[in-house]
Amino acid sequence: MADYDVLTIGETMLRFTPPGVQRIDQAPYFELEVGGTESNTSVGLARLGMNVAWLSRLPANPLGRRIARTLAGQGVDTSHIVWSANDRLGLYFVEFGDGPRPTQVTYDRADSAMSRMQPDELPAELFEPGRARHLHLTGITVAISESAAATARRAVELAKAAGMTFSFDVNYRAKLWSPEQARAGCHEFAAAADIFFTPIRDAESIYGVSGDPDSALAQLQAIYPQATIILTLGAEGAIGAAPGRPAISQSVFPAGTVGRIGGGDAFTAGVLYGYLTDTVAESRLATALRWGAAAAAFKYTIPGDMPLFEKEEVEALLHSGNQAPQVRR
Repeated sequence: MADYDVLTIGETMLRFTPPGVQRIDQAPYFELEVGGTESNTSVGLARLGMNVAWLSRLPANPLGRRIARTLAGQGVDTSHIVWSANDRLGLYFVEFGDGPRPTQVTYDRADSAMSRMQPDELPAELFEPGRARHLHLTGITVAISESAAATARRAVELAKAAGMTFSFDVNYRAKLWSPEQARAGCHEFAAAADIFFTPIRDAESIYGVSGDPDSALAQLQAIYPQATIILTLGAEGAIGAAPGRPAISQSVFPAGTVGRIGGGDAFTAGVLYGYLTDTVAESRLATALRWGAAAAAFKYTIPGDMPLFEKEEVEALLHSGNQAPQVRR
């Protein structure tokens, strides 16, 4: 039996948020959260009962230790973090909007410790055959620097050589790179992926797909025929297809709007949990999509970035038949 179900690699930052819907220039203080797409997914998987290791590079100071201790407190293995004596931690600021004023994200992450991670800093022992089942990466890691992209590339090579499966989420961030840069940078990862995630809006801007979701899915299948492709559709749910199998649609569960940030990461955690626990090929994707939809809906009720749900809660929602939530007495 493998030591880890999933390995993830990525940058996690501290998030500063003005209280309520105040603007940054009027905030008397900031609420502090820990957030990063791969670590959010790691937390979701750990809370669903999976063994997960998060790999990254952090500054050896109180800010970096805050990240590591927070994730370790949620059951994520942080023992393979690379600690840097001189680098900084990436930060970001979220200004929540209301009405016509949109929510704004401001990054302060240039030259962060993670952006300087090198391929030879990967813990080679974790990529030995039998140590882990699955590797998950996102386009954010590829976008933040050339050395982070090279580290991600080496991780995929090691994972494939060890017989691990691999998933890749485009997770496009317009403030990090252009659609053209994203397509070029993500292509080799998507072409190696067993599972490929992308929102339909990113598929349209990065890959130029068009038409309804079924058509968009078919166009992506033509580009990456080896992958199970999962296309998220916002309020319309998600659609996916495994190679050689028909498309499957999944509607959303009724959800709140308290914690939309991190919802996609929770969806990914649910999908990977369903994918790795359902051993029947014919039902695996349907199981995965349903777990993903339930996990995302539950995350929407939780402030902050991390999906701090319990497995029993998500499972109860999954079996609820999409009914409106009831009072539990």
